[in-house]
Amino acid sequence: MTTTTPPVNPRSIALAHYAGRALLEHVLARHGVTFQQSVTLRLAAVADGPAEWDDIAHGVVDSLKCDPAEAHAVVDELVKAGLLAPEGSSRVRITDAGRELYDTTSAETAPISARIYVGIPQEDLAVTGRVLTLIKERADAEFAALIAPAVK
Repeated sequence: MTTTTPPVNPRSIALAHYAGRALLEHVLARHGVTFQQSVTLRLAAVADGPAEWDDIAHGVVDSLKCDPAEAHAVVDELVKAGLLAPEGSSRVRITDAGRELYDTTSAETAPISARIYVGIPQEDLAVTGRVLTLIKERADAEFAALIAPAVK
């Protein structure tokens, strides 16, 4: 029995991710922002008003598969930088400076993304989106099963 490498495999997905991430990190570096801070700031930027501090940190953990303490530390960094601000005892909101930074980096990355995706048929993008969502769901389930014994 011969096996063939599927056209999409973990390596090709990882290479695409890291190629895109390198472009984003290049833009972020010009503004003194890390990838982790960008992910965190985005969660606050797209929230409908102030968000629970723990919800933002949980979103970072879910996105980056990092330790919760690391996610809370990134939120703290953004508060100290004036990009997020505490709202009451358990909530955080994006500041005007944070919104400006988010909007600026988003505007700078938008034409790069457009150049990357130009010419790819919408049907292909739709299929890719569904497949990547399924892969993420399965990987998340595997990760949860892997770390479950360590949590107990």
